Order: sequence, then C-alpha cells, then structure tokens
Amino acid sequence: MSSSIERVLENLRAGRGQQVLCAATAGAALPLGVEVYVNHYSGSFANKWMWVPVGLLPALGFAGLAGIRSERAARTALPAMALLTVATGGLGTLLHGRGISRKPGGLSEVPYNIVTGPPLLAPGSLTLVGAIGLLAAVMRRERW
Repeated sequence: MSSSIERVLENLRAGRGQQVLCAATAGAALPLGVEVYVNHYSGSFANKWMWVPVGLLPALGFAGLAGIRSERAARTALPAMALLTVATGGLGTLLHGRGISRKPGGLSEVPYNIVTGPPLLAPGSLTLVGAIGLLAAVMRRERW
C-alpha cells in the first residue's frame, strides 16, 4: 500500500500526473452531471441552454475515463471536452446572473434574489472540473 502511494507521489513530483487527473476529471464530471440534471429538472429546463451541461458532463467524464487508458485520448478528446466545459461554465455564470436580475425587484433586491434565484456560483464547478481536464492534457504520463 505504502509503495503505491510513494509511486504516486514520485510521479507527481516529476510532473507526471496525467492518469490521476484524468481519473479526477471523470470522477467529478459524472456525479456533477447528475446534480446538474436534478437542479435543471427542478427548474423545468426553462431555458434550452440548461441542456448543454447535462449532455456535456457525461461526455467529459467518458473522455476522462478514456484518458486513463489512452495517452492519445488524454491529449485530444479530453482537452476538447474540457475546453467546452470551461466555456459552458462561464456562459452558465452569465446566464445565472441574468436569471437573478430577472427576478422580481431585479438588482435592487440582490440579497433576496441571490437566495431565491439560480445559484450564481454553481456553474463555477463546471469550470473547475474542465480546468482539471485541461491540466491533465498537459501533464506527462505516469510511470508505473
């Protein structure tokens, strides 16, 4: 057990962490996709853009899983999906901000509307998971 932990630490110190970050991306993207689906479902998918992260997060998760097995996938499919996820997170933050401003009272009732409106910082989780995927693409492959 300790030798495998030592091997992981040795790989990370040498800048080799591609498979670990691919696994982290997949491990975060798939459950996040479920959470996004549940929250957007409760919002009745009122805006067609609400479907984008629901479809994109499983694709990112599967690209992360592919990146664990294949360095080629980690350098092609994963960064493409990760970049789309980062962009979607930025767009989601803007759309959530617009949703807050459209609540009754608009921006004059910001404290109330932030609590009752769409969660302003929730799309940031997409951005962070996408950033992990982008980081995985530039890391070197581990030596086992």
